[in-house]
Amino acid sequence: MIDLRLRRRFYAEEIEAVARLRSQALVDALATVPRERFLRAGPWTVLGEVDLAGLAPAKTRETPDADPARVYHNIGIAIDPARQLFNGQPATLAPWIDAFELTPGARVLHVGAGLGYYTAVMAHCVGPSGRVLAFEADPELAEDARANLAAMPWVTLSAGADRDRLGETFDAILINAGVTHPLDAWLDALAPNGRMILPMTATMPAMGPIGKGFVFLITRVADGFAARLSGFVAIYSAVGIRDESLNAALGKAMMAGPQRAQAIARLRRDPHDPDPACWLHGPGFCLSS
Repeated sequence: MIDLRLRRRFYAEEIEAVARLRSQALVDALATVPRERFLRAGPWTVLGEVDLAGLAPAKTRETPDADPARVYHNIGIAIDPARQLFNGQPATLAPWIDAFELTPGARVLHVGAGLGYYTAVMAHCVGPSGRVLAFEADPELAEDARANLAAMPWVTLSAGADRDRLGETFDAILINAGVTHPLDAWLDALAPNGRMILPMTATMPAMGPIGKGFVFLITRVADGFAARLSGFVAIYSAVGIRDESLNAALGKAMMAGPQRAQAIARLRRDPHDPDPACWLHGPGFCLSS
């Protein structure tokens, strides 16, 4: 009989090593939060790095059984295989959370909670003195996530994705789906020195619900918003908050290559005409070098 506590600790330390995590609080959260409680019943449809291999659609496989020890690997686990909706790979999501440097008492906004696993991981990092507000656009997933997170009363789970003012500020904002632009509500809600992970993806019909693109780390600084490229991603597209008129422009910007994206240094909100420094110039925002 496998001791799941030992398996979770090994899993957490493996993710710490392969993803070069810096936050001990995050490693402890990965070693503590029971991933299997935030999934559908097994056996599970899973994706590893080799299953992705740059192909579309990605190649899935099934776990041999429903032993919860099966989920403690660097794999994406299907929430809804028919929709290609997965609980993301820990070595992808954990570095995003690591960039927040979460401490007890911090306030977190999570857009795209799924069944709540990474919401719970962040909630463990900030503790009962903290605050986590999570949104999930799918009503059924939101209901299940709310039940999964009930043991953490400092977490609020809401269905939908708020387009308007959130009425509070956050030290960390995790956008856990592919978008074409940052919403004004997210930027307005970012506290001074707060950080936001923003996956910006382009889609094509052949890719189905999965988009590919760049991940940016946005930081609120004294004179606006700093921005820098944080990596690449293939991720489920956000529901109801993408601007398809920006999809082609985003795809064209990404075709300029990662070196051009690596030059991005700020996110501008001031009105200005497009110029050579603009990587993606959209309504009310611009990612610029």
